[in-house]
Amino acid sequence: MTATIDRDTLRTGLAAGDLVLVDALPESYYTARHLPGALNLVAGDVAGKAPGLLPDKAAAIVTYCSNPACANSGQVAAQLERLGYTNVRKYAAGIEDWVEHGLPTESGQPA
Repeated sequence: MTATIDRDTLRTGLAAGDLVLVDALPESYYTARHLPGALNLVAGDVAGKAPGLLPDKAAAIVTYCSNPACANSGQVAAQLERLGYTNVRKYAAGIEDWVEHGLPTESGQPA
């Protein structure tokens, strides 16, 4: 089971540049709103795209989706772990929690 990360720890890690964020929602949701600096990676694309997007298997990676009821972040995290990524956590509260606390988001197409 993937470890979780809370909002405050996530904010600290982002500010320090210590985390790679992965938005596990479909591209249309990512384009509308995502956490600052997040990459977009959905469960169906992990095997094919993760090596290019996430070349460092020891990097601190945090997956998230919309809220605790959303399973996408857990699915992406589990697939990353199966591929050998060793420091994967999920922000279970998701982007809804982030926005509810007045934290910044970005919009736009994935790189």
